[in-house]
Formats: sequence, C-alpha cells, structure tokens
Amino acid sequence: MVEDTSLIGQTVSHYRIIEKIGSGGMGEVYRAHDERLERDIALKVLHPGTLIGEAARKRFRKEALALSKLNHPNIATVHDFDTQEGVDFLIMEHVAGETLSEKVDGGPLEEKEVVRLGVQLAEGLAAAHDQGIIHRDLKPGNTRLTADGRLKILDFGLAKLLHPPAETTETTTGIMDEPGALVGTLPYMAPEQLRGAAVDERADIWSAGALLYKMATGRSAFPDTDSAKLITSILTIPPAPPRSVNQHLSSSLENIILKCLEKDPEHRYQFANELAVDLRRLLLPGTDPHRIAERGSGMGVRISLGAGVIVAVLLVLILGLNVEGLRHRLFGGKTHTPIRSLVVLPLANLSGDREQEYFADGMTEAVITDLSKIRSLKVISPASSMKYKSEKKTFPEISRELGVDGIVQGSVMRVGNRVRISTQLIYATSGQHLWAESYERDFQDILGLQGEVAQAIANEIRVQVTPQEQARLATAQAVNTEAYQLYLKGRFFWSKATEEDYRASKKYFDRALEIDPNYARALSGLANYFWATDELSPQVAMPKAKEYALRALAIDDTLSDAHTTLANVKFNADWDWRGAENQFQRAVELNPNDAEGHRAYSVFLSAMGRPHEALTEIQTAQHLDPLSLITSSDVGWAYYFARRYDRAIQQCQETLELDANFVGAHDCLGSAYLAQGNYGEAIAECQRATIGSGNDFLRAAGLGRAYARAGRTGKAKEVLQKLRAGSEHHYVPPYFLATVYAALGETDKALTWLEKAYDVRDTNLTWLKVDDAIDPLRSDARFGELLSRIGLPQ
Repeated sequence: MVEDTSLIGQTVSHYRIIEKIGSGGMGEVYRAHDERLERDIALKVLHPGTLIGEAARKRFRKEALALSKLNHPNIATVHDFDTQEGVDFLIMEHVAGETLSEKVDGGPLEEKEVVRLGVQLAEGLAAAHDQGIIHRDLKPGNTRLTADGRLKILDFGLAKLLHPPAETTETTTGIMDEPGALVGTLPYMAPEQLRGAAVDERADIWSAGALLYKMATGRSAFPDTDSAKLITSILTIPPAPPRSVNQHLSSSLENIILKCLEKDPEHRYQFANELAVDLRRLLLPGTDPHRIAERGSGMGVRISLGAGVIVAVLLVLILGLNVEGLRHRLFGGKTHTPIRSLVVLPLANLSGDREQEYFADGMTEAVITDLSKIRSLKVISPASSMKYKSEKKTFPEISRELGVDGIVQGSVMRVGNRVRISTQLIYATSGQHLWAESYERDFQDILGLQGEVAQAIANEIRVQVTPQEQARLATAQAVNTEAYQLYLKGRFFWSKATEEDYRASKKYFDRALEIDPNYARALSGLANYFWATDELSPQVAMPKAKEYALRALAIDDTLSDAHTTLANVKFNADWDWRGAENQFQRAVELNPNDAEGHRAYSVFLSAMGRPHEALTEIQTAQHLDPLSLITSSDVGWAYYFARRYDRAIQQCQETLELDANFVGAHDCLGSAYLAQGNYGEAIAECQRATIGSGNDFLRAAGLGRAYARAGRTGKAKEVLQKLRAGSEHHYVPPYFLATVYAALGETDKALTWLEKAYDVRDTNLTWLKVDDAIDPLRSDARFGELLSRIGLPQ
C-alpha cells in the first residue's frame, strides 16, 4: 500500500488533494479541493481490495447515492462515489472543526452543552432513521463540531455499505481486517450488535447514549480496555450512574442517558425523536432539570387546570376505573417495568404420585422450550430453572440470581386422559402477581396445550412475537401418548447427566421409537446419547449420532437440539467446519434462548481460533443459564484457549466459589496455571481434577502433562503407563497420550500418537490449532502436514 503522504498534491478525478485528515477501517480520508465547484471536500480513498469486481462497485455506488439523499444540518453529506485507475473513493462534505473526541479530551462538558449537542445528535439520527438508514458505527471520532458550535455526524451509514461478511472490532480504532468480526467500535456497540444479531435504529440510540455519557462524565460508559472484559460489561453489567462520576449532573440527564443504555432494545427510546424531545425539555426556560419525569417516560402527563368540578370528575374516573393504571401511577400503587426476561419455575406435581415427577418436569421444560423460540424474550434455561425445585428462594432473590423481570409459577395435574396446567405471572422484583390462568386439554393434544400456555404468557407480557415464531407456537401435531411419556422419562434421566443416567435415557428413547419409529424427538434424544456417551469410541458413536440427528431433522427440521448435535458431529468427527457452523447457527436461530446451543457454538469458535466470537457466545450461554457450573467453567476455557490465562484463572475461581468440588473448573485452573509456568499450583489442581473425576483419562493426562512440565519425569511416565493399560479395556483418546509425550519433549512418540488419533478420528484433534499442550510440536514439518490433512482453517 502507498505511504500516507503519497497522494498529497495529486489530483484524483477533479479533486486536488491537500492534506490527510484521518483514517479508518475503510480507508484514508483527505481534505481535497473540488476544482469544478471551487469548494473543499473530504475524499475517502478506500483500501485496495475493499471492493472486488464491478458488481460490488455498482452496489456500493447505489448505496452511496442513497446516502447522498440525506440532507440535514447535523449530518455530513455524501456527495458521490467514483473510481479512477483502480482507486475507489467517496466524496463527502468537508466539515472543519474538532471531533467530539478532541472536545472531551479536556474533561466533561457543562450539562447545558451536553444537552445542546445531544439534541442535535438525536435530530440528525431521527432524520436518517426516517429514511431507513442506520449509522452502525456512531462514536466520538465520527462526530465533528464546527466553529459555530454545530454538531455534524460523519460517515453516516458507511458501515453498511460493504455488508462485510467478516470484519472485527477493537477497543479504540474500530474495524480491523481480521476474519469473523462485527462492524462497529466496541465501546459504542449495542449488545445486540455485539452478538451479531440484526440491528435497527435502537442500536444507534445505544451509541448516542454512550456518546452522551462520554460528554457528561469525560469517560466511557464501559471503560475496560481489555476487550474480553469490555464485551462482558456491555452484555451483562450496567454502566456506573453518570452522577457517580460527575456529581454536578442532574438526575434527569442521568435518567435519559441510562435509558439509552438499556441492554434490552425494548427498554430504550424506541425512536431518536423521543430522545430529542426529552433532551429539549431540559433546555426549556424555567425548567428544573431535577424535576423532569423519571427515566422511562419519554413524555410527560399534561393536566390542564380548569374548573374544579372537571378535576373532581377526572379523579373519580381515575379512582373508580383505574384507567390504564393511572390510579397506581398518581397515587402510589405498585407498577412494574415491561417484562422482557423471565424464568419458568418447576411446575408443581399435583397428581399426588411421585412417579409423575418426570411428567411435571417434562411440562416445565416444554413450556420453557416454546417460550425460548421468541427472540425478543430472554428465557432462563431448564437447567438453571430446575435448581429451584429444591432451593426455596424469595422472588426478589430469584430475580437477582437470574437477572429476570418476570417469574412464571404453576402446577400440572394429569387425571386419566386430561391434563391441566395452571400458571401465574409474577413481577420478580416486587413479588406482585400480574396474571393467572388455567388450561386443560386431552393428553393427545399435549403439544397444543404447551404452545397455548407459552402463547398466553407471551401475550400477557406483550413481548414482540414474529409471524414465524407465532406459527411455531401454534403448530402442534397430535402425539402417541405412550411414546411421549417414554420420551419424557428419557429426558428426565438425561438431565441428570451421569453415564448411568444417559444409559437409562437411551433405553426410554429406544422404547419410544419401538412404538413410533418416526418420533423425531426420540430420534433426537438418541442422537444426543451417542454424541455424549464416553463408553464408545468416536468411530462407533459419531456415525450413530449423525444418523439419528439426520433422521430426526428429516421429520422435523425445527428441532434445535438435533441441529446442535449434528453440528457437534460435523465439528468433532467429520471435520466439516463450514457444515458445523451452519448447523450451530441454525440451532440458535430456531431457539435463540438455547443455552446449550450457544455453549456448543462457543466451543467450536474457540477451536477455530476465533476467541472474541467464542467469548460472546459463551457469555450469552451464561446469561441464559446463570447457575450452570459447566457453562461457568467453559467461560474459563474460552479465556484459556484465547490464551488469556489470568482471566481464565479468575473465572475458574469464581466457578469454584459456587461449587468447590467442580472437576471441570479444577481441570481448567490446572491447565491455566501450567501455561503460566506455576507448576506447584498446576499439579495441585490437576490432582484435584483427577481424583474428583474418578481418575478420568482426560484429567489424568492433564496431571501427567503437569508432572512432565515440572520435571517430574518418573511421575509423568507412571501416568502414561496407566493410560496405556487402561486403553486395553476402555477407549482412551490417543490425543491425551500425545499431549503427555509432547510435554516430556518426546516429539516422535507424541506425533506417533497423534497419527493414531487421526486413524481413529479422535474428536480431540479439533483442538490442534489452539491447544498450547501441542505447542512443542508446531515447528515439526510432520505436524504441519497433519494439520493440513485435518483441514483446520489457518
């Protein structure tokens, strides 16, 4: 690429380039003089290779011209797009003055200045949003202040022009040229944008809130410089109240800023002009900035003072009819914010028969699964929900532990061929009961009953349900009652997650299929069993898992767990990376609240060497399954494979605070200590993992590796001997032995065992790209050749 100064003094088309004034992910920006119209313009020269082919240029030109129709005093105009001698460039309005970044470098602005600029920002956004254009990369560097104090938004909509399939973000400079990324600048990206979900104008409103926060306090709303911590903060942690940073701010401005920064788009301002209205009110003469309506209003209640009798009549109507809840709002009754997240607590078994517990648990899981199909609603996973079957907590305690607004509580009773489900909706933080209803149907229509309950809950909390989601909830076929009960028993044992219980679940799934050979859910259950069992080698288990998953999906393509199982097989056994990712994405598309789907996708992304995306997915899983020890531990593993060992150690220690004996956390902790060279702690943690797992081969191999790295060769070889002896009676993944030999420096033996792993399609080979246990082998040409055969993306 040419040097930054190479274009200065040259003429591109009829624009004479004067000086370089900036750079970004798309290209370099110069001040140039339009020789035809005798004016200065900003000329953005795109990086070489940004647009490939004439089709891309035509589309880019079309969208650039669409942006040129934005004509607003607070938006820097795009004039044209052109190409000369292979150089692609945009012509934009030149805005002289300082950027907002430069303005705020001197510290927070006065509140009136924040509000004045905020109004202009919101009005510019509103004008663009009215044309269907979203900025997507709003940040201080993309806003400039003119000499007369006017705010101009730069690069409006340019983030959309490229439709980039794979770009990355960084903390300060925005878009980078690495694969698998999002468009935007991390500290100013809305949570939904960070997750890679579809965004609308409310993502810009989040970014506007982050800008207001910066202007008002002089610091970022999410000040972490570590990208992983910053992602966690944006997704899960509320920003510090602006007044805790700058005590001179009014509570009303603080409320406006915090409303913009709500995690859930439904809780933010829905339109930029609403934000502009609330900001303008702070500028009205005689307005007390501490008496503006509290956060969430967006509009005030106007009462025209007239004759006393009119006021009296109104009060009677309000008190008597409680129209739209005004009586509560005006006279102190309880109100609640909209419910956008909830947990379905285990439904009580009212049959009086303890043998029917499986049925009550199955109904609970079914209602959760149906609600989980609604993308705009956060639904806690069954694994976390079921913990409250034995733990009795108050509603506010549950709300704090799970981060939910609403709680669904209820019971199920089966009498003969009839099933009755009773549910009530509770506002979590206050315990206020909002709604209750009962539903009853014949057992053959049990799926319809579950969908009806889920639909009623969604309607009551007024959550947005797309037509596709509505169709999924309404679609319910009759089931063979005997097969369905066997399937529920299989799920009951599956959830216990021990090898013995897995075997019991398989037995029930098999029996369900004997009754109904085309029962897709039972087929999916068997696919899960063959994927998860440790009793069979991958050569035997993986083809079975794939077979059952494909059979299930051929009958019902909407089963997200079957898509997840198929993705796991394509990832671990077939080494079909593209096919695996397509299946993972399909799974979480069908069930956005599937914590296991997000967790498994995170594992895949870690193995592919895409740590930022892996952390986003595992944190989403943790958000949906906050009490899961496996998910909490897997957050640590995601940091470990990203080679952020300090953060991995911190996360595993947090997991062990929940359960001091959790083997997965000890294993991860031992690996992280070993990577840091802290051999004493590594051996201690690996010993705890090995003993706690009953000398599981995986954990034993970790201990052998720790002994080898610590120079305790004899102990390491004892572990190897046990692993080789065990392989005579059970399947021991050859990859484990290879890692111990690698730690001992015995490269030839390590590579021999990796070849054996290749021969048996050892699923652990998927970690070759990122596992630091394999680092001693990376310089050997034989290792590179093996990596090529497996086809891991470089």
